[in-house]
Order: sequence, then C-alpha cells, then structure tokens
Amino acid sequence: MPDYEIQTKEAFTVIGYGTRLPRDYAQIPAAKAAWWQTVMTDGRWDQLKRLADNDLEFAVNEAVNHEFWYYSGVQSSAELPDSQDSRAIQFPAGEYLVIAGSAGSAGQLFGQLEGAAFGRVLADATDFAYVGGPNTSVKTSETNGKVNGEIWIPIVRK
Repeated sequence: MPDYEIQTKEAFTVIGYGTRLPRDYAQIPAAKAAWWQTVMTDGRWDQLKRLADNDLEFAVNEAVNHEFWYYSGVQSSAELPDSQDSRAIQFPAGEYLVIAGSAGSAGQLFGQLEGAAFGRVLADATDFAYVGGPNTSVKTSETNGKVNGEIWIPIVRK
C-alpha cells in the first residue's frame, strides 16, 4: 500500500474551469488530458494563474447533479466571470487523506495519485472512508524534471 497521511486542513476554495467527463471510465484519462490541453492553449489557465493566491495547481474531481466533472483550477478567493464551465469549488475544513508522489508530467502524476488513493488506500482502509464531495490532485513543485504533488481526499473516521 502507498504511504499516506491523514492531515487536518482548513477550508479552502479552488476556482476553475471544468468539463463534464464521459460515463465510460475507460475514456476518462483521455478526456482529462484533452481538457488540460484545451485550458492551457485557450488562455483560461493564464487567467486562473493571475487570480491565484499561491503557486499550487489543482485538478479537481467533483460530482455535480449526478454528472462527473473535472476542473483545472487554482486556490483563490477571487471570482471568475460567470460561465457555464467555471466554478468556485468549496473544500470543507476537516481531515483529508493525503498521498504524495512525483512523475514525469502533471497528467501522469494526477493519474498515479488517483490510482493509489482509490485503487489501494481507500479500498483497504478500515478506520476512515471517503464519503463523497470534491477531491483534488495538487501540483506542488517541479524538481529535476519531475512534477511533485499530492492528492487530497476528504474523509470521515469510521
């Protein structure tokens, strides 16, 4: 099982642009990669970075109205212009499952962290559980050609 920590976090807000994910789980990785490519090339990522409270970069998974959404975002108290695909995502104060990792790209890192969290740690957990709500992978830095980051998943104790 991957190394993990349970950390207490203050409430925070991520503002971002998102896309509805396909229902076919096999198509989700490609949809996420295509979304990042779109947001990086059309100017929306630059807009978000200018509004950021820090240097962290977020990839948020959230269920909204029985649909799965994926957001590229930053931590910020600013407001985005109203748009069909923009959202301020509230993360509650509380305990979070945190798994750290590094990979060759942000997309690889986010996929690796999600696999470790949902495929192994949460599946084997006996004293805590994920009960829904947004979860996020966070790019924290780049070192020697590697992208470093963490996944933050809100949990409750059993």
